[in-house]
Amino acid sequence: MTSSKVQVQTKAAEVEAVADAEAVAKQAELLRQQGNLCYQKQRFGAAIDAYTEAITLCPNIPVYWTNRALCYLKRNDWINMEHDCSKALQLDNNSVKAHYMMGLALLNNHHYAQGVKELDKALDLGRGANPKSYMVEEIWQELAKAKYMEWEHASSKRSWRLQCLKEACEKALEIQYVIDTPQSGITELTSDSYKEQLKTLQQVFSKAAEDDTPTEVPDYLCCKITLDIFRDPVITPSGVTYERAVLLDHLQKVGNFDPVTREPLQQHKLVPNLAIKEAVQAYLKEHGWAYKMV
Repeated sequence: MTSSKVQVQTKAAEVEAVADAEAVAKQAELLRQQGNLCYQKQRFGAAIDAYTEAITLCPNIPVYWTNRALCYLKRNDWINMEHDCSKALQLDNNSVKAHYMMGLALLNNHHYAQGVKELDKALDLGRGANPKSYMVEEIWQELAKAKYMEWEHASSKRSWRLQCLKEACEKALEIQYVIDTPQSGITELTSDSYKEQLKTLQQVFSKAAEDDTPTEVPDYLCCKITLDIFRDPVITPSGVTYERAVLLDHLQKVGNFDPVTREPLQQHKLVPNLAIKEAVQAYLKEHGWAYKMV
């Protein structure tokens, strides 16, 4: 066989392979669309079957995995949901949806620290892509709920330990009071000393419990428009800090001016207020109860 014939056959084989691959990709896309239609009609089993066929044909398309994971979410099938999100993230580690659903799956599989980490990642990616999107708000709410639950669990353990320690200290003071009391009876001096020690003990344990006691969030950590604690603060040229999504909504619907100073303002002039963002994170770390207020 001549070299020219070999080249022709090789070229024909390559063209055929490309055509076959395109046909497979087209079939997989049709199956995805079929799965989407079933999902919209809440036929989640049929949607899972369609996405599974699409994955079998083209396993390297991350959206097929996240679409099937969304069906598992609707069925509360956290194990399969975690598996599909893991596959999607191997293909696209910047998928907001995959990180978000992975976080939900991990939380429901009782891997709280890992779940919170995935939701944090999803939130950062979502804010970068579209800070006003519904998904960013949804992710934040789930993240805040998870961190509040994490705080509540830790707070309950701390409160129990503090209460046990307080009772032990009170018992020790009571024993010491009996030892220090003269045989002739209780004197005013020993009684006053005992009361003062109990008062000091109460102050010490009240101070220890302060971080777990809900109060008002400082004003400088809250948006001047919503009065809610900052999530993604930005500062204007006028020096006023706002919640990014809220200010962008104002600029779009009301006008291109600073809501407080009324100075002209364009979106590209906004700068992330990293100092306030770090202050909020530090505050929430020490006062986890505040997550319930966001």
